[in-house]
Amino acid sequence: MIFGKAVTTVKKPAIRKVRTDAALRPLHHRLAPERVHEIPLRTTDGVRLGLTRIGSGEEGRPAVLLLHGHTASSNMFLAPEIRNMTDALLDGGYEPWLLDWRGSCRLPYNETAKKYTYDDVALYDIPEAVSFIRRQIGDVPLFAVAHCIGSLTLSMSMTAGLVPGLAGVVSQGVFLTPKLAGRMSLTMSMANELLKNHIDHVPIDLRKVGLWSKYTPLFALASRKADCPDPTCQMLHNSAWGMGASLFVHSHLSDATHDRLAELFGPAPLWIVPHLRRIELAKTVVRWHDSDHRYRTLPQNALDAAGQIDTPVMLLAGSENGLWLDSQKLCHEVLTSRQPQLDVTYKEIPGYGHLDTFLGRGAALDVFGHILDFLDSRR
Repeated sequence: MIFGKAVTTVKKPAIRKVRTDAALRPLHHRLAPERVHEIPLRTTDGVRLGLTRIGSGEEGRPAVLLLHGHTASSNMFLAPEIRNMTDALLDGGYEPWLLDWRGSCRLPYNETAKKYTYDDVALYDIPEAVSFIRRQIGDVPLFAVAHCIGSLTLSMSMTAGLVPGLAGVVSQGVFLTPKLAGRMSLTMSMANELLKNHIDHVPIDLRKVGLWSKYTPLFALASRKADCPDPTCQMLHNSAWGMGASLFVHSHLSDATHDRLAELFGPAPLWIVPHLRRIELAKTVVRWHDSDHRYRTLPQNALDAAGQIDTPVMLLAGSENGLWLDSQKLCHEVLTSRQPQLDVTYKEIPGYGHLDTFLGRGAALDVFGHILDFLDSRR
């Protein structure tokens, strides 16, 4: 009798599922559902974004467009565990509008889909969101409160004349004169060259990628000399996606916010680094696309075109900003010298870092009042 050879089935490792659709991840808030109106917004270059209108129940309130930073989302303005920026605006008599531009972690573009540069955000996302809001609100004043890269790209839109007539702009962290921490500048260049052929983004949630993944060395580096045992916190607070900067003052976060960091932020795409590096070297916001005619509306150098700004601007920054250092103070000095006709003010928040200006448990007392005072003086 001839016996057949036993066949051994080798189980293949599971393939990590990556979102490829543009459906938005949920917003987390404590508002009544009927007050939160999520509006699908597709740009003229075909990218699906998210725009959310927070209903106030009153007609004619001044509108405020909120712009998050790269890899964050509108959730940073809605954090239910603290008195957040949306709460403060509603109580102050304003109607918040929250844009999830293409760098939002509620969207998949940082990990998959078509790559983009900050030119795309400045040319398409922000101006088209502003145009849509204006069609809805009519002659009501429209303000903008922008954080980090949301503010940096807004500065390019403003100097290109693409968002004229805003009633006022609050810029947090960085505006026209980026000044990154010294070691971050060096690390950014080295990391991009060393890693670009191996990975296309830096994750922040070790639970999603697994302990024995190609990203493990990055998490190990982020954990060096870290005071917090949480890998996501180490990646953000101790490393800034492996670039060697700090994104917040740790003690300013509530336990609930700290536990939600992996939900509030997402992976950082490495393919955006060359544009960020060009901006950092120029010490101002510069256009990436030089030969593509679609981007000629944007200035090659936004600082040189700062005279186009037609709205009051408040530059806001924490004194302990471990990412952009004193970029806002520098911006105020440069604009005051070069463009004295502009209405530009500077406010420094003692003891605050970068993200905690919006996510800190005491931000409502220490930060939001300055923003509302500025808006009230211009409404």
